[in-house]
Amino acid sequence: MMRKLCAFECFMLCSFLSAVLVSSKFHGNPANDLVDIINRNRTAAKISHLSDSAGLGCMALQFVNFCKGNCTSNNTVNCNPSSDNFTEIFAPDCGVELPTFDTITGQIVACQHEYLEPTEAFSRALVSDKKTLSLMKNKSHTEVGVGIVGVHKGPFFWCVLFSSGKTNSTFVLENHGLGIKQKRGCFSGGSVECSRGHSDRAFWNNFSFILYSVLFYHLL
Repeated sequence: MMRKLCAFECFMLCSFLSAVLVSSKFHGNPANDLVDIINRNRTAAKISHLSDSAGLGCMALQFVNFCKGNCTSNNTVNCNPSSDNFTEIFAPDCGVELPTFDTITGQIVACQHEYLEPTEAFSRALVSDKKTLSLMKNKSHTEVGVGIVGVHKGPFFWCVLFSSGKTNSTFVLENHGLGIKQKRGCFSGGSVECSRGHSDRAFWNNFSFILYSVLFYHLL
């Protein structure tokens, strides 16, 4: 009888973990969520909606990848790539067609030593003061792109890039808009699947907690 109960519990545990794995894969793109939050705030302030540019989003991801390791103890990004980095590194690495590269009218970069869901990332990291709030509401912006990446055993980085370029004709990605496949992180506006923009550390921490809880219950 005890053996049957153990087998049943193992079966239920495997079924539950399979469901967790599936849900962890299909939870959306937090970079796109941040674009939605930015646009909702602009709409509330009666400012024009921004187009979500995959080219800008991909370069925002390149930006934070470039700045990995530059998050201070008080969650400040100590990194300022030059304009040449955008045209000579970020754009080519994304597959942005250089003739379509346009003016970048602003950037917001932030880091935290813990992962924040999009709403928290917006209020606590990206738009945490009047200066960044004013930049987000700048009427000269027409396009936006967001990039997110997490460092293994390290902080999480967010970057928002704004442009005054013409929608659908600036920061155009090669290969029918797919750009170059990213191995790490998330960027908005693209069709590449994304898993929260960070390592699976948070997921496996939850996984371990669930596993230990089930084993503890079994030992009672």
